[in-house]
Amino acid sequence: MWQCPICGRSFKRKDQSHYCSDKICNVDEYIGRTSEKAQKYLIIVRRILSDALTSADETISWSMPTFKEKRIIIQYAAFKDHLSLFPGPDAVKAFETRLSPYKCSKGTIQFPFDVPLDEDLIRDIALWCHDHR
Repeated sequence: MWQCPICGRSFKRKDQSHYCSDKICNVDEYIGRTSEKAQKYLIIVRRILSDALTSADETISWSMPTFKEKRIIIQYAAFKDHLSLFPGPDAVKAFETRLSPYKCSKGTIQFPFDVPLDEDLIRDIALWCHDHR
């Protein structure tokens, strides 16, 4: 059994990906609760999204960093080996060709921690989401 050093919950697998039971109040706190490897990627994605979505508010929604402007524009979250961007299924479809190197599902894109981030792609997705949601 492995016990999370932050929330104290026990899991069968070591370093089990989970949301700690304490409510996360802001993005700084969310980033601070992640591994150093994840923090590096989270900080970069946060900067990209902040620069692209200047009129949006940054908040925590569904326990993950979120940019919203009357509605959710885009969200992101850290996992054990990757950062996921949640732009929605229409955005994944719209960027299908550029997303071919990444694992994608219905409305999610996974950016592995062992690959440099494509900052232009993330910015373009964020701007598309702002204009199409």
